[in-house]
Amino acid sequence: MFSRSCEYALQSILYITLHSKNGQAIGLKQISESQKVPLHFLGKVLQQLVKHKILNSVKGPNGGFTLNISPDKFRLMKIVDTIDGSDIFDRCGIGLKTCSDKTPCPIHFEYKKVKERIKRLLTEKTLAELCQDVEKGQSIVTDK
Repeated sequence: MFSRSCEYALQSILYITLHSKNGQAIGLKQISESQKVPLHFLGKVLQQLVKHKILNSVKGPNGGFTLNISPDKFRLMKIVDTIDGSDIFDRCGIGLKTCSDKTPCPIHFEYKKVKERIKRLLTEKTLAELCQDVEKGQSIVTDK
């Protein structure tokens, strides 16, 4: 459903939040290696988040990225809006241009329910809540 750029941004924001203690910047290389994401591609994605003031970028030997918004107030939907745009929730599940409630594709109504649930999850849960699930061992952020 999401572009590769958006997936990397979502993974990275969770990783940075989990590993950035006391405002410590997390380096691009560390994020890239832990998430198994191409370094240069990830750098471009994270610079988009810096440009939109979601992340701060710190240069130098102790440089890297920090979250610019409190995890208690941050919703992942902001990442989706920034990278892919919220119109992804309006697209047909099989890519038809004319798919709608009046002229539905074969999966339209079921897919619409799934999109609504995903959108609600990304809008309602805070970054802090999602990270708590990881810290409790109920979910993961890094592939092994």
